[in-house]
Amino acid sequence: MSCVLKRKLLAIDMDGTCLNSRSKISDENLKWLRRAGAQGIEIVPATGRALTCLPYQLKKENLFRYVITSNGASVTDISTGRDIFRALIPQKTAVELMRECGGKGVGMTVHIDHEYLVQGKLLAALGRLQYGKDAASAKALRDIVAYAAGMQSDVEELQFFFFSQSARRRTEQALRHYPELAAAYAGNYVEIYSRNATKGTALAAVEKHLDIGQEETACIGDGENDFSMFREAGMCFAVQNAVAGLKSAADRVVASNDENGVAEAIRYLLAVQ
Repeated sequence: MSCVLKRKLLAIDMDGTCLNSRSKISDENLKWLRRAGAQGIEIVPATGRALTCLPYQLKKENLFRYVITSNGASVTDISTGRDIFRALIPQKTAVELMRECGGKGVGMTVHIDHEYLVQGKLLAALGRLQYGKDAASAKALRDIVAYAAGMQSDVEELQFFFFSQSARRRTEQALRHYPELAAAYAGNYVEIYSRNATKGTALAAVEKHLDIGQEETACIGDGENDFSMFREAGMCFAVQNAVAGLKSAADRVVASNDENGVAEAIRYLLAVQ
């Protein structure tokens, strides 16, 4: 895809890409995000986080209207509060899986109605330790399964944290019986979402809603959950700290998340318009 095309939309992964290793957005990245917006580029955060846990630095800025959350389970128009795309786990399915996999050795978090729900105060404290102000709106629950069972809402995403190998095996075995779900393992946890929920599918929904073509879209990411965005966008950037496969698939590799890679990508885009 030619780089000289005018890009109208830039989808940006958050953790590991726009945020540095201290879970902060640098002043340099913020400066160039503002410049991109001033040049008419639609900035679309694309994150695995729930909507209420977006980076607090972005919440203070008037930089975006549409946001992809929970790894593509939802696209929300924050000016109206309405979702323009949803690909959710049915409530009954989510509760069944939580009951099968819960218990000793497993900590659970759930995204429901854009909220980040956490089982117990320990996980909530660990979240605040890692994400600081961004985790301030997380809601700690004593019995997260009972809470989910009592809700009338389907689920955007489940996250199971493993404190033992047997807990991980229990989850892996259970998920074999749910072909309608996708699972992404990383270290000691797994993210679970509908097979119809990907950042790429969500990005396509934004493009359709705004009548923007693929060739007018760019994206930047670092992880395996960003591959689907790469397949959808016309111009793809990978930060230097990205997984090897994503860097191989990128049109251009920029500096790492600790070296303002997002700012570098935006400078490149603006220079060719």
